[in-house]
Amino acid sequence: MSKESPLSATGKLWHLKAPDERTVLGLAQQYNLPEIVTRLLVNRGVTLETADNYLRPTLRELLPDPSLLLDMDKAIERTIKAIEAKQPIVVYGDYDVDGATSSALLRRYFKDIGYPIQLYIPDRIEEGYGANKEALELLYRQGQRLVLMVDSGTTAFEPLEHAHSLGLDVIILDHHTAQPALPKTIGIVNPNRLDQDLGNYGYLRHLCAAGVSFLFLIALQRTLREKGWFKDKSEPDLLQYLDLVALGTVCDVMPLVGLNRAFVTQGLKVLKGRQNLGLSILSDISGVNEAISTYHLGFILGPRINAGGRVGQANLGSLLLTTDDKMEAQKIANSLNQFNLQRQEIEKQVLEEATGQIEARSLHNHPVLLVGEEGWHPGVIGIVASRLKERYNRPACVVGFENGIGKGSGRSITGVELGAAMHIAVHQSLLEKGGGHAMAAGFTVHRDKYDLFHTFLNNHLGKQISEITPTLKLDGYLSISAATEDLLETIGCLEPFGSGNASPKFAFNQVRVAYIDTVGENHLRCQLADEAGNRLKAMAFRAKDTPLGMYLEETKGERIQVAGTLKLDSWQGSKNVSFTIEDAMAV
Repeated sequence: MSKESPLSATGKLWHLKAPDERTVLGLAQQYNLPEIVTRLLVNRGVTLETADNYLRPTLRELLPDPSLLLDMDKAIERTIKAIEAKQPIVVYGDYDVDGATSSALLRRYFKDIGYPIQLYIPDRIEEGYGANKEALELLYRQGQRLVLMVDSGTTAFEPLEHAHSLGLDVIILDHHTAQPALPKTIGIVNPNRLDQDLGNYGYLRHLCAAGVSFLFLIALQRTLREKGWFKDKSEPDLLQYLDLVALGTVCDVMPLVGLNRAFVTQGLKVLKGRQNLGLSILSDISGVNEAISTYHLGFILGPRINAGGRVGQANLGSLLLTTDDKMEAQKIANSLNQFNLQRQEIEKQVLEEATGQIEARSLHNHPVLLVGEEGWHPGVIGIVASRLKERYNRPACVVGFENGIGKGSGRSITGVELGAAMHIAVHQSLLEKGGGHAMAAGFTVHRDKYDLFHTFLNNHLGKQISEITPTLKLDGYLSISAATEDLLETIGCLEPFGSGNASPKFAFNQVRVAYIDTVGENHLRCQLADEAGNRLKAMAFRAKDTPLGMYLEETKGERIQVAGTLKLDSWQGSKNVSFTIEDAMAV
């Protein structure tokens, strides 16, 4: 049973699912939980059989033997050989948060076992994403003989072939979509290899590179222990690194299911101890004065760590997460904060131009949005693509051109596989290179193939998109008087929230916008009121001049419905419930 509505201000269908009452009752009795919690659990697909792992996710229950992953044993064997022969090792990482956390994770571990390794992060603008021949050749000339490549490399055929010809061994620790053929390397540890059988551990396909790197460290420590490495020294506590795994998982928007849920749950506990110096200082600079949650990871800390790779120095994020020098951490954190401010200004300009291009050319009538312009900064095109996807409810790709060569980034909607489409476009010679996963992708396109590429995207993905009605899934309707601190504490057992386990979405019926004004550049601050005089503070982020924002302003004082998520704000010791408005519609 379900309840559906007419289309809303943002063009979505509101869907209120009625959970199976027998399962609701069974969960309530078995776990002694309030009914609202068990209804939320059932709406998330939790059953009597899976509830324990959901409510109490533990590494003991969810971690596989790392050797389950293909090439893991080969990767460990080659790494042990390098350590025993005292060969230099370098970690080659991506410039985003997952790359920064993965590379920092490995470097912290190797430092802790007394075998420091080097770092190489390619520059986004000068070198682009992933492996490149010039960088690998430079590393070889510098004396490196083993590269641990994280968060990239699965489809880097030509650069890795060149590395092999030089005698430079490369181990890939990645999670991006693979092709049937694989590059020539020592090993490719990637749960998304097409030949990988995961058995009962299918949730490993949702790991980010930091998660894969953590499994690599489990296997490496096990082998080092067997070889007597720790006879006269302490073994590092691997759990101390889970703050980095949690950060990478949340910021790479990986579903918080299975092992990821355990990683983030345990990682948040580590974060409370503020053990990572760089993260602790960055939190202070960012104004985080409460216990770190997935919200802080995804929207406060993550963007700042990303900013170095987007508009600044590519390796700053990884260096911040690795350093134990307070002065260095302070300097890097301040730089990242400033780079983030620059990124916001650049993003604002590109978003305005991209939106203008869409409206002027009626591109919103196409199944897939594709916009591009000379000079658009490659460091913000992914964020702009995400903003366009949210605004127009369809996959969006944004391209920044320089001398006829376009660096592009795409973001997709649920049910539309964007990364796979990029691989096909490469095979059809529409792209110079491209790849990614279902929800995000990167690519390089020549100006003379740009229109053909857009036609391909529309044709290849159009049918999938036409069968999808943008939907806002609701967990229930509330009254304003029910939106209390007690309610949020009650449903707190559903945390951590994020992709695959979204914060509960509630709707309020028969309310009016009693007050509304603009905060910052484009946020709308509101106060909702009901007929009984109850009031609730609310925000509609980035809503100014959007269909949602205009609807809220036009219907001020009228009875409407609003939908979104509740949040408990902490400020100077006091706590207040607020509401984030995601959509609205007539009563």
